[in-house]
Amino acid sequence: MPTLDVSELNIVVAILGAFTLLFGVISVLIKNRWFLGEALPAVIIGIALGPIAAKFLDSARWGSAAEGQTSAITLGMARVVIGVQLVIAGFQLPAKYQLLHWREMLLCLVPIMTIMWLCTTLCLMATVPGLTLLAALVIGSCVTCTDPILSQAIAKGPFADKFVARPLREIISSEAGANDGFGFPFLMLATYLIRHADIPGAGSHNAEAGLHERALEAASVLLPRSGGEVGRLGGGVGVALKNWFVETWLYIILTSMAIGALVGFASGYALKFAVRRKWVDKESYLLNPTATGLFLVGICGMLGTDDLLACFVAGNAMNWDGEYLRETIERHDEVNSCIDVLLNFGGFMYIGTIIPWSEFHQPETTGITYGRLIGLGVLVLIFRRIPAILMMYKLMPKVCCNLKEALFMGYFGPIGIGAVFYVEHTRKLFPEPGAPGSDPEQTRLVQALVPVVYWLVLFSIVVHGLSIPALNLIYKVAGVQPIRDDAVEVRRLSARVPTPVNAAVGDEETFIAYNRFSRPVFNEADLPIMNGEKPPMKNRRYSHLSI
Repeated sequence: MPTLDVSELNIVVAILGAFTLLFGVISVLIKNRWFLGEALPAVIIGIALGPIAAKFLDSARWGSAAEGQTSAITLGMARVVIGVQLVIAGFQLPAKYQLLHWREMLLCLVPIMTIMWLCTTLCLMATVPGLTLLAALVIGSCVTCTDPILSQAIAKGPFADKFVARPLREIISSEAGANDGFGFPFLMLATYLIRHADIPGAGSHNAEAGLHERALEAASVLLPRSGGEVGRLGGGVGVALKNWFVETWLYIILTSMAIGALVGFASGYALKFAVRRKWVDKESYLLNPTATGLFLVGICGMLGTDDLLACFVAGNAMNWDGEYLRETIERHDEVNSCIDVLLNFGGFMYIGTIIPWSEFHQPETTGITYGRLIGLGVLVLIFRRIPAILMMYKLMPKVCCNLKEALFMGYFGPIGIGAVFYVEHTRKLFPEPGAPGSDPEQTRLVQALVPVVYWLVLFSIVVHGLSIPALNLIYKVAGVQPIRDDAVEVRRLSARVPTPVNAAVGDEETFIAYNRFSRPVFNEADLPIMNGEKPPMKNRRYSHLSI
């Protein structure tokens, strides 16, 4: 007999499907005319349907409705969404990109990220009451990285097609993919300095633990996702730096890079072998990045390494010779872009449902208020990234040519799901307030961590999401002309496909598009020499991209 089954699963999939349908029917208006991405509308829907409003979506009621399950669900969601999208971002970069641009990437990952970390820490100490320097460094590390998902939308979106030079788009995409994994050294350095601080009573909560328990605790420090006791261990700065180097750099970072490279190269060679023998169909070929991302998230999660870094390295390794990207273009890849959009819908809608509104204004307990958070958002927007890029952009002229591009690269360093991943991971590294091993510094850190990071995520999604439409309007009023370089032939898949942004109609079967993110198939250095000169542009073969 039919019954009404209003279960949480049915509600979630119905809402996700309805939003995807409604967004889809006006997607050209939203993306190509209004220059809004998926993130801001999805977050708004999540807020409207979440526990503070319509109460349709509430992760606390999902599954067995266990206490505290939202944090675990959030961490798992972030890992899957970011991991899959980082593999996709990695293979869409030009062949050997990291090798050819190692200098620029080194600048982005070491001095620029360090300056961003320290500037963010100063902003936190100026606006959030009661934070020590080390606590501010921990929270600052969660939002130091530029979000790989929002950055891909900026680097590859319709606005970038019109007005952002391709070298700048590529470095933004590559930096965002790599630095999200490289946030771990900053987080763990501050964490170890707190954990091993040589203060009275440090490590006393473990004084009666036997050898077996101490071994388990050491493992929990190395593999924080596995659980275990957290808190002060003592030992001083020397022990903190030793553990930071051994456990973070040698184990987490280098092992993740090795795993990612091994899986990426093996996957790429296996696909080339299968393609030569025509063993692999189109769907399986194009789903390979998604499968690789899921595999690495699972393997690195079990080993306690950096799954985000491994996924990005794997994407680069998979397309190291450019063959995988070329073949996906030849096969008219629409699969990965669709997966990307679907993950964005689900991920950002979920973030909208879990925003901790009640913790944004607690003047009597934490001292955090809406006024302080708004001030923090403005300070972080101005000082977190722009000064670092302005100091370093002249050292990377191949990808950032002038002050205008430096300001664009500095301003558009969004904070998103990557920060959500870090805040949920960080919560596992410190004891809950009142738990054994907790003290005032750690208690203040844990109390401020969630509201501060989630506020900055929300602030960035709104501000950066509206900045592109505003900048497009400014360019239109100022008469700025779109970039007309690197024309490529884009094949129509249907007569009803709308003309892409920054493209012109070629004939009834093609468009002529400019400044596409994906490079042409040919390598200019490999072109034949005719009478000492390269062949004219009209004789060069371009990739046949699909829409």
